[in-house]
Amino acid sequence: MRVLVTGASGHIGSAVLPELRQAGHEVVGLARSDASAEAVRALGVEVCRGDLDDLDGLRKAAADVDAVIHLAFDHSKLASTAFVDAANADHAVVRAFGDALAGTGKTFIGVGVAPTGDPERDAVINANPRAAVARTIIGLRERDVRAILVAVPPVTHSSKDRHGFLPRMIEIARRTGVSGYVGEGANLWPAAHTLDVAHLFALALDKAPSGVQLIAAAEEGVPVREIAETIGRHLGIPAASVPVEHFQEFPFIRLDITMPSAETRALLGWDPVHPGLIADLERYF
Repeated sequence: MRVLVTGASGHIGSAVLPELRQAGHEVVGLARSDASAEAVRALGVEVCRGDLDDLDGLRKAAADVDAVIHLAFDHSKLASTAFVDAANADHAVVRAFGDALAGTGKTFIGVGVAPTGDPERDAVINANPRAAVARTIIGLRERDVRAILVAVPPVTHSSKDRHGFLPRMIEIARRTGVSGYVGEGANLWPAAHTLDVAHLFALALDKAPSGVQLIAAAEEGVPVREIAETIGRHLGIPAASVPVEHFQEFPFIRLDITMPSAETRALLGWDPVHPGLIADLERYF
């Protein structure tokens, strides 16, 4: 298949491109800047110059491929009030791609978590401004689009991760001199290595049925206290329970969710092989 990948030079995208090429696909990477274009070409991938703000350009790019894997998102706004604006902008992009692909039977793979029917879990899901985006993605199956939704764990870790949960926790710990957690730190964060997540996207393109929710978590849930203690050991500072105000610019510190992936593993034959979160943390220092 000829596949357009947004966020092609980013954290996950730069790992997905080689996976798709290895699987035999013709890959096109969307690139906004000269630097991004150079990074995409260095991975042996064709470049499509474009901007996520140019919705007409995105529709045109989607018309020229068999599948779109949408990974682009402004993760630099993860810990700011602008996160809602970033989610709204992403929603516009998904709708534009959906309009272009509607009625074609082509594939759209996006990131998100669909409602589960469990009120407690759905309350957590719906608290994320990106929840509406996930609902739109999964709804594309009603418009004759092979729509696949991948739940990427909140901690997707590797040396490629520069704006995620771990870099944010480490930055706050360095700045404050305390590697903190809230309460007993028993809340759980699902996790997976970037390369394992990238492999799942390639498997999804080749094997996943339309309308499916895939779970890309290699670890169902890692206690935040264990993460904080590991960071503290590496930095040589104490790990301690701190008030939530300690993390004012990081509202997700209290996130508590698990992401069981047994069904995804069975469906696609996905078998994560890269280091787990705690083992991989040393790469960040």
